[in-house]
Amino acid sequence: LDLSRDYVLTGYRDHGHALACGTDPKPLMAELYGKITGCSRGKGGSMHFFDAEKHFLGGNGIVAAQIPIATGVALAQSYRSDGGVTVCFFGDGAIHQGAFHESLNLAKIWNLPVIYVCENNQWGMGTNFRRVSAVDDFSLMGNAYGIPGRQVDGMDVLAVYEEISRAAEDARKSGLPTFLEAKTYRYKGHSMSDPQKYRTKDEIEEYKKQDPILILQDRMEKGGQLTEKEFHDLEARVKAQVDEAADFAETSEEPAIHTLYEDVLAD
Repeated sequence: LDLSRDYVLTGYRDHGHALACGTDPKPLMAELYGKITGCSRGKGGSMHFFDAEKHFLGGNGIVAAQIPIATGVALAQSYRSDGGVTVCFFGDGAIHQGAFHESLNLAKIWNLPVIYVCENNQWGMGTNFRRVSAVDDFSLMGNAYGIPGRQVDGMDVLAVYEEISRAAEDARKSGLPTFLEAKTYRYKGHSMSDPQKYRTKDEIEEYKKQDPILILQDRMEKGGQLTEKEFHDLEARVKAQVDEAADFAETSEEPAIHTLYEDVLAD
């Protein structure tokens, strides 16, 4: 992707996406703290990260709400003929919202340069996706709208990169939308209050062995692109960045009362 012309939208688990788009960790952490230095001036919190400069348009709090918004962004790109692509991430729970189906239908009718990516982590809150879906292979849903639908191993960074690159090329050349289902897994509960009685600890541990970082690290070490020391040095630099971001957030100012009336699209 080229974030000078491409756009990214996602749902309320938006932290990794914002970092991947290049947003500074400090204002992201400050947003979590509700501080004025946050990327949404403390008004968005965890669910509503936003960075227009980096072409990251949220962080949307309603399940599937980002899908029609992303479709609209792609429509604007199509009007401008700027060669840009919109990438929209959402979870398996969003698949069964009407907005998903309406958006894919319009994207194909209008030939919009949009890539829909379902991050299927297999659990919608505490319900296995197979219990609530008529099909196990979500990628088949693209067929209903004449859109290429493909599954990809969401635990393999390079496989995801290759599929996104392929879809982006199709979107730029022919305005062809793509629907990808990235098969992944959620280690943690849906929230801090989730007892996770719907699955076993052994299942979680098995999936942790397939972690994307471990897979990429192993591949790079075997390929001579990374040493174990370089990996640990990288880890240390990231932890230092996180500590710096936390210090920044803790020492930042709370929003002033008058900011309640700012950033509101009303007279």
